[in-house]
Amino acid sequence: MTEDLEALRRRLTEFAAARHWQPYHTPKNLAAALSVEASELLEIFQWSTPEESARVMADPDAAHRVEDEVADVLAYLLQFCEVLGIDPLAALSAKIDRNERRFPAPGTGTGEA
Repeated sequence: MTEDLEALRRRLTEFAAARHWQPYHTPKNLAAALSVEASELLEIFQWSTPEESARVMADPDAAHRVEDEVADVLAYLLQFCEVLGIDPLAALSAKIDRNERRFPAPGTGTGEA
C-alpha cells in the first residue's frame, strides 16, 4: 500500500471539490453509489464457480475489472465516511473488537470446553 488512507481521502475530496460535486455527495447518494459499485464487483463473479472465482486475478482483463470495482467501492466508502465524520479505520477496529468478543475462537478459554 503506497498511499495512506488519509492521503487518498484528501485526493478524493479535492477531486470532488474541483468538479463542484459536493452538493451531490449526500449520505444517501453516496450509500446508493457504494451499493451500485459493490454490485458491479459482484457481477464479475455472478456465474463463476468457487474455483473460477478463486482464479479471477490470473486473467489480466478480469483482474483489471476487479481492481477498478474495488477502487470504486473504496472511493465511495471513503467519501461516505468523510461526509458523516466517520474514521473508517477506528470503526473497523471497534467492529473487530466486538466480533472477537461475540465470536471467540475455539480453545481461547472463553467458554470452550
